This record gives sequence, C-alpha cells and structure tokens, in this order.
Amino acid sequence: MKTPRSRMREWFVTGIAGGLTLGAAVAAAQQPAYPAKVVRFITSLATGSSADMFGRTVTDQLTRRLNQSVIMDPRPGAGGNLAAETVAKSAPDGYALLMSSVASNAINVSYYSALNYDFRKDFAPIIKLGQIPNGLFIGPGLPANNLSELTALLKAAPGKYSCASSGTGGLLHLTCEMYKKAAGLDVLHVPYKGATYAPDLMSGRVTLVFDNIPVYVPLVQAGKLKALAVTTAARSPVLPNVPTAIESGVPLDSRGLFGLLAPAGTPSDVIQLLNREIGAVLRDPAVREKLIQQGIEPDPGTPEALRDLINSEINKWARVIKDADIKPE
Repeated sequence: MKTPRSRMREWFVTGIAGGLTLGAAVAAAQQPAYPAKVVRFITSLATGSSADMFGRTVTDQLTRRLNQSVIMDPRPGAGGNLAAETVAKSAPDGYALLMSSVASNAINVSYYSALNYDFRKDFAPIIKLGQIPNGLFIGPGLPANNLSELTALLKAAPGKYSCASSGTGGLLHLTCEMYKKAAGLDVLHVPYKGATYAPDLMSGRVTLVFDNIPVYVPLVQAGKLKALAVTTAARSPVLPNVPTAIESGVPLDSRGLFGLLAPAGTPSDVIQLLNREIGAVLRDPAVREKLIQQGIEPDPGTPEALRDLINSEINKWARVIKDADIKPE
C-alpha cells in the first residue's frame, strides 16, 4: 500500500519526466526546418569542367526546390583529399556536403599510405548523382582507327609509345595502367600537371590519353583527334558510333563517377530529404536531356546504392594500384 509520502514522490518524478518531455518537444519545435541557411557542395572538381557544370546544374535546381541557396564550394588540392577532409570534419547537420569524384576518392584510399579521414566510415552517403564516361583518344596522325589496331601497334613496339595523364595516381593514369595490363602492353606513362596535354596529343608528341568524353567531342568532330573506345559498359550518346572497349575485346571499366555525401552522423531525415529532392531534379526530363547532351549521364539511386558503389570502386582501384606497383611521388 502506497503511503502519502510515496505517492507524492511518484507525482513529483512523473511531473519532472513530463516536463522534460514537453521541454524537448518545445525545443524541437523551435528548431528551424532544414535547410535554414546556405547548403554548400564542397568539391575538388575544377571550376568550368564538365563535372563542375554537372554540380552547378544540380545546385541551381535544388535552390529552387528548397527555397534556400545551395552553392558549389570548390576546395581543390591534395588530389581531392582537402575537400573530403573538410567535410569529414564538419558538423553533421547537412550544411557542408561532399560532391565526391567517387573514383578519385576511392583511389586515394589505396594510393596514400595515410589520410586524415576514413572514406568508408566518416561519411554518410546521400545519393549517386551520375557519371561521365571516359574515352580513349589518339592524335589524327597515328595509323590506328580502332582499339584493336591501336593495341597491335603498341604491342609491336614495346616502350616506344606513351600515355598521357593529368598526374600520377589519378583516375586517368590508372585507366591507362588497366589498359596496359588487360592488353599486355609496355607503354610509357607521361604525367602532366593538370589536363594540359591536348596540344601534345594532337601533334603526336604523346600517343594516347583516357579522359572524360565531353571535352573531346568538338576536337573529334573537327578531326583533330580520334576517339577509339568508350570505357563504360554502354556507348556514349554524344559519341554513338564509338564502340566500348568491351565490344573491342578489352575489359575496361573507368568512369567519372559522382556522388553526394554528408559527414557521418548527419540525421537520417536530412539524408532522405536530400536524396528525394536531388533524385527529383535528376529525373526531371528537361534536366536529364540537358545533361545527356553535355555527355553527362544522371543516375540517381539510394544511399545504400552509393555505399555499395564506393566499396566496389575502392576494391577495383586497389587491385590496379597493387598490380602496377604505383607509389605516390
């Protein structure tokens, strides 16, 4: 049987608990709805690049849908690690997001011996944005008109020919290493400081390059370069007559992959809102058509699908780095 004192204690405790619950509810109600301030897509992508234009298309449309400014915030440097580290160490509130070059960030996991963040653990995937296919390009003077002819030419003169890239350990370099291993080739890698190799490619000073397709379409159409293959499973809509490397018997899978990630611990309702709204942007027929005409292939999906893609890319490029014994310079 409860005494008057025990009943009073029970009422007191219940009152405190009820007050705490009410206080929490009031505090939550007072929190402004997300997003209440500028949302930043922090990225290492070069301003003016096809990938940068992709991001700006998304941020412009998202600004309209959310009635809040969403902007690109370039943080180039350290092979993409500066942007990634900035987001990894940001508050998990949905206002600092990483527009990731997924393949490049995945490469960094194996390429660098130590990073100040964990690409698997320190981020919450939001959505895969899409991809920009890579292609294989050569100068007009080289006597090869398809991938089989190029491979035969390179095999016949080991060490004579060269493959340019925008830097050692980057996606373009590793794609070249993937081709060399798949076809059994001895080709010299020539790293440039950024994508400055087009004149040398056109003149024949370097033999070939793997790079994002959109930039090269005008050069191919003008006859200044030849496109021999696309390194994705399907042909590119902007170069429909160029076969895939797989069609030509060389199993190459190299794409500029892009996704959006938040710092680990970001609330799930923020993740779901961004996934839903960005997915709606990328499924809009007018936006899709605009992007596809630029050589960009929108491909939104679930956060789980992006996590699976990240793990797949980490494993794929780790094998290439190990097989080619590539070390940071």
